[in-house]
Amino acid sequence: MKILFLCLNEVGKGTYWRALYLGRELARRGHTVTLLATAKESRFHLSVRQVEGVTLLETPDLFSGSLRSGWDPWNALRRVAWLRGEDFDVVHGFETRPTVLLPALYEKRLRGCPLVLDWADWFGRGGSVEERSNRLLRNLLRPVETFFEERFRGEADRTTVICSLLNAKAQALGVAPATILHLPNGCNTERFFPVERDAARQRIGLSPSGLMIGYCGTIFPRDAQLMAAAFDRVRAEQPDARLLVIGYCPVDMRPLVASPEAVVQTGYVADGQINDYFNSCDICWLPFHDTNANRGRWPMKLNDYMAAGRPTVATAVGDVADLIRQEPIGLLAAVDPLSIAQQSERLANAPALCREMGARARELAISRFSWASLAGQLETLYTEIV
Repeated sequence: MKILFLCLNEVGKGTYWRALYLGRELARRGHTVTLLATAKESRFHLSVRQVEGVTLLETPDLFSGSLRSGWDPWNALRRVAWLRGEDFDVVHGFETRPTVLLPALYEKRLRGCPLVLDWADWFGRGGSVEERSNRLLRNLLRPVETFFEERFRGEADRTTVICSLLNAKAQALGVAPATILHLPNGCNTERFFPVERDAARQRIGLSPSGLMIGYCGTIFPRDAQLMAAAFDRVRAEQPDARLLVIGYCPVDMRPLVASPEAVVQTGYVADGQINDYFNSCDICWLPFHDTNANRGRWPMKLNDYMAAGRPTVATAVGDVADLIRQEPIGLLAAVDPLSIAQQSERLANAPALCREMGARARELAISRFSWASLAGQLETLYTEIV
């Protein structure tokens, strides 16, 4: 099959990885996959290159910063113009902001191409828009986000959802249950894999001693406050504990904690070092409040923790809590700094339990949560509608 993926994100950010890894596995199965994603900087020129067997088209966008995330009409129209010379068997849109929706509806309505729509984040009313601290911006974006997120779900021949809450929300909007595939994020077991902890720390210049708690990627401001308070509790019991914040994080954790010198905030990490940072951690954290924004997603950072064979302490929120109740890959805590700290100390004081949970997490990463397994389910879905 010739498969078109439409992604609103910039290359290297957010759902881009979900689309790329699924596309890579479909390409390995013999399909031709083209992924359209927003260029990091270009405002006028479209570029094409091959990434892991996928044809990546980087489309220009006139906006900058956080607005470079699916809203630019120029980006949307540039994609449609490019599609006029192409032919695909199926199109899969990842989310429904304009740069995805306009070319998706062009293919569906004017070209007769079967359409699949993915739902991986709750953006609109009640979801992540409510996490914005600027009240004016929150009120301005709420109806816009909600319209694009909900209005066009009925256009899809099939729907993929990342979590059970979005499954229920899709059905509430009239999407037939039989047309929905629950498709969580997978694990990149080639990029992340277990190595010896002390050796990993040595390679990236971290001290071999002391408890290291890991957190990866972006975070909502309220969740950052929860993480900081929990870390202060841990430090009160274990003065040598450190918090390792891996990769891009929009919140500087250092001013939020009592001991800023105990926080290592890496910023961008090169591919050659990223696995060592994960393996330097004794445990990893998912300290989330019980909000729709957190329940309405599946954090890919958990998949990275699993692939690296690291146990997780998570608050009992959403599908992550269900997984940890079913599988011994970590411990659940209440949405409370003391509970998070206590569960973390429990693991820190039980190295054998840490190893067992990490080993089980790695087993799940290469089986149930492998991108190959998930792409197989997607291939079946495509075959049904083509």
